[in-house]
This record gives sequence, C-alpha cells and structure tokens, in this order.
Amino acid sequence: MPNKLVGSTSPYLLQHQNNPVHWYPWGSEALDKASLETKPIFLSIGYAACHWCHVMEHESFENTTIAAFLNDNFVSIKVDREQRPDLDHIYMQTVQMLTGSGGWPMSVFLTPDMKPFYGGTYWPPERRWGRPGFLEVLHSIFDAWKNKRDSLLGQSEEITRYLQLASQPQPKPTEQTNETGYVSAAEKEIALDEQLLWNADEWLTKAFDQRWGGFGGAPKFPHAMDVRLLIQLQTRRPTDQRLHIITKTLDCMADGGIYDHLGGGFARYGVDEKWLVPHFEKMLYDNSLLASAYIDGYLLTGNHRYRDVVCETLDYVLDDLTDEHGGFYCTRDADSEGEEGKFYVWSREEILHILGMERGDLFCEAYGVTFGGNFEGKNILHHPEPLRAIANRIGRSLEAVENELKQDKKKLLKIRNERIWPGLDDKVLCSWSALMITAMARAGAVFSIPKYLAAAEAAAEFIQRSMTKENGRLLHAWRKGKAEIDGFLEDYSYLADAMVTLFECTGKANYIEQACSLIAIMEEHFRDEQGGFFFTASDTEKLITRYKDQQDGSVPSGNAMAAMALVKCAHLTHDARMFQLAEATFQQASTLMHHSPGSVGQMLIALDHFLGPSSELVYVAGNTEAKQRAVSHAFGTLRPRTLIVVTIQEPDRSNLMAGTKLSGLVEGRELTGEASLVMYQCSNGTCQTPEIIPLSEQREIKRQERD
Repeated sequence: MPNKLVGSTSPYLLQHQNNPVHWYPWGSEALDKASLETKPIFLSIGYAACHWCHVMEHESFENTTIAAFLNDNFVSIKVDREQRPDLDHIYMQTVQMLTGSGGWPMSVFLTPDMKPFYGGTYWPPERRWGRPGFLEVLHSIFDAWKNKRDSLLGQSEEITRYLQLASQPQPKPTEQTNETGYVSAAEKEIALDEQLLWNADEWLTKAFDQRWGGFGGAPKFPHAMDVRLLIQLQTRRPTDQRLHIITKTLDCMADGGIYDHLGGGFARYGVDEKWLVPHFEKMLYDNSLLASAYIDGYLLTGNHRYRDVVCETLDYVLDDLTDEHGGFYCTRDADSEGEEGKFYVWSREEILHILGMERGDLFCEAYGVTFGGNFEGKNILHHPEPLRAIANRIGRSLEAVENELKQDKKKLLKIRNERIWPGLDDKVLCSWSALMITAMARAGAVFSIPKYLAAAEAAAEFIQRSMTKENGRLLHAWRKGKAEIDGFLEDYSYLADAMVTLFECTGKANYIEQACSLIAIMEEHFRDEQGGFFFTASDTEKLITRYKDQQDGSVPSGNAMAAMALVKCAHLTHDARMFQLAEATFQQASTLMHHSPGSVGQMLIALDHFLGPSSELVYVAGNTEAKQRAVSHAFGTLRPRTLIVVTIQEPDRSNLMAGTKLSGLVEGRELTGEASLVMYQCSNGTCQTPEIIPLSEQREIKRQERD
C-alpha cells in the first residue's frame, strides 16, 4: 500500500512511495504528528539520480524489519534536496558539523520542532566498513530519546544556536586600533579591488593539478566557475601559465570519461583524479555551467574542439532533457538495471563486432578500449592520447581519422540508445533552467546557431507562463503541469541574469524589463539590511534559521548571481540603486573573497565586472538582417566586462528601445549616412564616435544545424 508520498510531483519521492516505511513529505501533517505523539523525526534527504540513495532505499527502506521499527518509533520524512534546497542547506550544515563531512543520502534526526540532534549520511543495514548498521543507529537514537531526552534536547538547542549564529551576516569590519595602536589585518575593512582577483588567481594556480588538469584530487569536480574566472583574468593580464591551466583543464575534461563521447554532455564528477571514471549521473546544472565555460574557452583560444563540446552538450540537452513545453529537466540517472554506468560502458568485443575489425581497432585505439577494460571489466570511452598522434602513427590525415570516428560514433550511439536507459528526473527547476537559458542563448549568438537561441527563448517563455504567479513571484519547481514551492533567491538571481543574456542576444527590451522586475522582488523580499540577500523570502515558511548563501557549491551562490545581475542591469539602466545593492553584496562577501577565494568563484566573476573597466557596445541596425549581423559581430570576441545592446532604428528614425528602461543608453544613437549598421562604444554614460560596420567586416560563421 502506498505511503504518504503517493501523488508527489518529485520523481525522487515517488521512487519511495511503495516503501514499507510510512514516509511523509515535509509539511504540517508530519510535523504536527511528531509534536502530538512526541516522537523524534527521521529526516532523509536525497535526489533522484543519487546512487547511494538508491542503495540505502533497497537495503534499508525496503527492509520490513527496519521499516517496522521506524514506523513504530519515529515520524519519517522524505525530502527531495532539489525541490527544497533551503532544508538541504540547513541540515547539511548539521551533518558536516557533527561528522566533518556530508553527502547524500543525508540522514538527520530532529525534535518535533525541527531542531536537529544527530545526523549522518549513508548507513548500511548492518555494521559494515567501519560504519554502524542503520537498525543499530535507530535503536540507539530511540533509546536515548526514551531515557536521555533532556540531553538530546539540550544538544538540539546547542546545534540550533550554532546554525543560527552561522547564518547571521557578518558585520562589516571596521578599523580599530588596539591598546598598542596597531591595526590588525583582521580588523581592517577589506577593500573591493583587483587584489582580491589576483589572490584568487594565486590560490587557483597552487590548487591546479599539473598532470591531469582541474583543481585538487579525487574525487575531482569540474569547477566551472573557477575556470571562467581564470578566463576573465586572462583578458585582464594574460600569462602563459594561466592559459596553460585553462586549456589543460578544458582539454582533460573533454578527453576524459567524464565526457560522454557518444551522446554528448558531462557526468557529475570524476571519481578518480584522471577524469576517467565518472559518477555517471548527468545534471542539468553541470552541463549548463560547463557549456558556458567551453564557450569562453573557444572565444579565448579559437579552439574548435571546445565549440564541438558545447554543441554536442547542448544537443544532448535538447534531445534528452528538454520538456515539450520548453523547460529543461533536472537529471539523467547514473544507474540502469540496478548497475551504475551500465548504459554507458562497452567491451572491446562488442565494438569489434559492430564496427568490424579494421574500423573497430582504430576506434578502440582512439578511445582507449581494451579487452581487460578500465571499469569493472568494461570500458569507459576516453581519449588516452591526441587523435593527431594516432593519425601520424598510422599514416592518415587527421581529418580522415576524425570523419571515420564520427561515423562510427553515430553507429555505436544508435546501438546504445536501444539499451535500457537510466532513470530520468523530469521535473523542471526555475534556477537550473535559467542557467541553461544562459548557455543556450550565448551558444546561439556565438556560433550563429538559431535553434539554441530558440530553445533559450522557449524556456524563458515557459517559466513566465507556467512558473510565475500573477504578482510576478516565481515558483521553484514544475512537473507534469503542476508548479509549486515558493521561489528561492537562486530562482530570482539566476533568472534575472539569464534575462540580461537573452536581451544581449536578441535585442528584445522586454527581457531587461523582466530582469529589473525580478531584482525589485529580490530587494523587497530577500534583502538583508546589512548587505546581500537571504536565501528564502521574508514571507515564506519559517524554518529554524534563515541563512545567506555566499559560497558556491555545485551551483553558483544566489548572492553571487544577484550581484552579477545587479551590476549588469545597473550599467544598462543607469540605476544607481542597483550599484549600491551590488556593492553592499560584495562587501558582505569580502571576507570570503579574501580568505577563501576557492569557494566564491562566481562572486569574483561578478566583482571583476563591477571593478571594470566596463563598457557597453550599442549597435544600431537599419533592419532585421543587420541586427543579426550585429549579434554575430558582437559575440565573435570574448568581452567579459562588456554588455551588448542591439537595437533597430525605424524608418522614421525612432528607436525601438525608446521609452524603455534602456532609453538613456540608446538616446541619440542613430545610423550615420547610408550605413545599415553602426556601433557605439560607451562607458560611464558617454559614447565614442560611432563606427560603421561594413558587411565585409562581419564575422562569417557557418550556420550549423545539428540534428
């Protein structure tokens, strides 16, 4: 008989609806039951693509003995961390404080008033690998609740006080001399200047893995925001060393098993330091952020391999993670048929049988396929060496080798698509979709591929139509026609930034209007008077603490993206209030930027734009064709501190953006002479003499419709 999770919109909760555990979703029914019956709460947080969440479900939550003990003595609540990042953040802090680490599934025990007193991650059903068995943990917790409740309640109060203190915004430092007259560095206000950027540059250089690229050791995560930060710094003060860090990291990820060489797209992270063995789940946010990083890499270096990675990744998203209504799905699982990675791996025998001996041998050499395998007897496809080296060794041209491999990849992909697919988390999150809107829009503009820009606009329209209330407030999650959960800071800040990007790529002023409206809601409902923004709105559900996210995790922090959107909109609309809000946000994060630059890559990217020198390129086109040429011209160069404005001047010489929030930027900008396209370079409200862009100087990019 299904439990209380039946009818949920979350695929993760629905995975547990037939467990013998009497699960409840988070809400008043479960919390009231715990309070009425004076029972502790067992809170389990995970997500649909989480491998160890699946393991714990099969081992423990489908175990009738364990389920019976839970049902008799606890109120069990199941939460999808992607639907409720607010809950996930608060209780993950608890687990990290108690155990020194975190992860999913997250298992936390709470008092009926939501205060945590004990927690961990995965527990096996019986004692194993030095971990206590889950049933053993449950008995211990229940015994303590029954016989040592005062001690547990005291512990819960202490943990809650810690969480509340950690969530309090840090006051701005002030210069105060001590009794000796000395002013310590810790007591000085940290200046918002370029030195913060160069400190981060130095930190990332030291963390760089010289052999395999990336930062740190195993497990190795992509760190897309840090790569993008380095690319922006390279446009400030180029160095060969930084360029090597950027290209080595991008090359190794694209060559490794973390990248799907047949279907496109990136897996969550590399289990090993070589990027060979991935955690096979494909997350929308990783592919959004990495696509943007590879776009920047392409613009910095002109390496067409980076362009191919972007297009293959976005084509994968369009084929597999795009809802018919326009939104983008969350995740493709790691597991199929109960095995992690089974869908993606190959034996050498399979490949030789499909491709034949001659072509199969070349494919196996190119993608590191051996009879022994590199992953549990099978093979994860990767490039162990450059294709050029293989072509030289066998006496063929690189182009011929690439063309043959391209044909063989299509053949193998067709066979792979006939396998049993991993599970799909088909809910749409506003914040994650906004990240993909940004990537799709930029790719469409940079590579002149209309379908990407069309997908970005369709997703933006979907959010406006299906995930926005009449008062303009956002809803966080949507699935199968139902939108729910009040939007978080990340929903507003990511979407505001995406709307600015859509404006730049399309020249449609309504996107700036939407961005400004989202910023107004952020200020009204999320702003902290001391600077920055809270993660939850002032008029939504009250939890045990209200926190501010300033550090990046797997996605950029909400405050960093808020700062980014504020800086961009301030430049475009000449709104001084937005500059003030941005500066206050940076100041609140200054200590983190100074002492922990590796945790605030997105904030430093925003600071880079804030510090400038920033400018706007205002293109005035005489017709739609000239407008499209303007976009191509504008996005042909990496311009990290420049905003693009493309507008059409009507035959009566009126401007389509007159009367909008952009009026000040386009006022007086007109076509000159017989030109059909002119460009004004503007900074601080002043524009230089217009430059006529003749057709011969337009950047020619072959349009690539990839089906």
